[in-house]
Amino acid sequence: MTNPYLTLKGVSYVLSDGRTLFSDLNETFDQRPTGLVGRNGAGKTVLARMLAGQIQPTTGRCLRAGSVRYLAQQVSPPEGSTVADLAGMRHTLDALARIEAGSSAPEDFDAVGDDWDIRQRLRQALERNGLDPLDATTPADTLSGGEAMRVALIGAMLSDADFLILDEPSNHLDRPNRQALIEQLHDWPRGLLVVSHDRQLLESLARIVDLSSLGLRSYGGNYTFYVQSKAQERQTALQQLEQRKLERQREEQAMREQRERQERRLARGSRHGKEANQAKILLDRQKERSEASAGKLRQQHALAQQQLAQRVREAAQQVENEAPIVLHALPIAQAAQRRVVELDEVELPFVTGATRRISLTLSGRQRVGVIGPNGCGKSTLLKVLAGQLGPLAGTCKVTPGSVYLDQRLASLDPSLTALDQLRAANQTATEGKRRMRLAQLGLDAQKIVAASGSLSGGEHLKAALARVLYADPPPQLLLLDEPSNHLDLPSAQALEAMLRSYRGALIVVSHDDAFMDNLDLTDRLLANENGWLLEPW
Repeated sequence: MTNPYLTLKGVSYVLSDGRTLFSDLNETFDQRPTGLVGRNGAGKTVLARMLAGQIQPTTGRCLRAGSVRYLAQQVSPPEGSTVADLAGMRHTLDALARIEAGSSAPEDFDAVGDDWDIRQRLRQALERNGLDPLDATTPADTLSGGEAMRVALIGAMLSDADFLILDEPSNHLDRPNRQALIEQLHDWPRGLLVVSHDRQLLESLARIVDLSSLGLRSYGGNYTFYVQSKAQERQTALQQLEQRKLERQREEQAMREQRERQERRLARGSRHGKEANQAKILLDRQKERSEASAGKLRQQHALAQQQLAQRVREAAQQVENEAPIVLHALPIAQAAQRRVVELDEVELPFVTGATRRISLTLSGRQRVGVIGPNGCGKSTLLKVLAGQLGPLAGTCKVTPGSVYLDQRLASLDPSLTALDQLRAANQTATEGKRRMRLAQLGLDAQKIVAASGSLSGGEHLKAALARVLYADPPPQLLLLDEPSNHLDLPSAQALEAMLRSYRGALIVVSHDDAFMDNLDLTDRLLANENGWLLEPW
């Protein structure tokens, strides 16, 4: 199709608990490469899935011209799945294999269609992306988070979809692969919508669409243009709101003075009538006229006050609701131990090459950023340190006061609420403090008592962060694997500030350069072709 598009007409979506997530959205997504941005919980993933046809709006219409391929932000392959499953090619490849084995079933030929070279194209794409050891039958559970995302992206890019919708596609990708993704998307010839908080990726797109409490707003430029335009819009809206408030204040003051003048005139008139010894009937008529005049003035003032209040409300509605995100500094329960990590000739499972073996000693004040390409063993190293995986050889000693946040947030039970899970991790804090800390993370009163699995990706991560960071006793060693993935910019900045103030040992894996640079790290643990190298940050 030459001109694919996705159009929203008066679209609203109401959650199962009755809350309205967004309402009256109107927008058209055409062939311009577009980024969809917004705060965590604004409804970006719901909107992306709606545009892809996976869910329906509560009201309004979503129109699609052409086929749509949607890639979710969490690549979580089920047990027994393969690279072919991740790439979305299993059905076609299985049908091709049956035909090659002698099948003449029409449904197999329909499944293959024109993709007779699909096996070769998949193999070539894996090679181009540096995934040479993999093939269609490689078990998906042997892949790192970054490798799984790269395979899913390969499947999307090899598809003949008229429109790609990618939800946080750069999450888990290392630096070279983030750049490669930008280049691939630049060459994509058809419709493209990318949901992301990745500033570098958003900078490469032609248009940014912002989803907020104000609805959808389109900015015809890259991320820098969007940030500047939105800041100017907010400043203008705040100035307009302040102007309306000042106008209301001046007008109300003028009306008070007018009422006071009228009251003084009435009082003088009443005294003059009595002093002039006027007849009672005249005094009564004068009183009636005065009361009617005062009543008319009150009605006029009441109407004017309503109009002034309405103007203030209308101005306030143009100011986006941006509650600040707060993370509290973490205390250390006791003096940090002299050594928190001791690895002696540890052999990591599932890792090949020079990074398979590591020796490492860390003290309680070291703050280490782990850097390296996808598949080198970064996440596996953290799992070994957390005790979730055993080393194949060597000795591993880690302080018992450690907590671990993995990429897939496996520590969070999706059936339990964020409040329940924080309560289980910290039984000494008051209920009010637990609720306050979740609220300051951007989880409102309804979301903290909703099942964690129903939260957005960013909200889900915040619930997991609260469970890990606010545990009692407080952690002496934090093991964080891609903690800024899915977080909007204000939340990522709050996490950066909290981690800067944290005085315990820290080991963090991230491909976000800006995030890592803001953590006041002391050391860099670099994985390369020669193995692991610990050096000053």
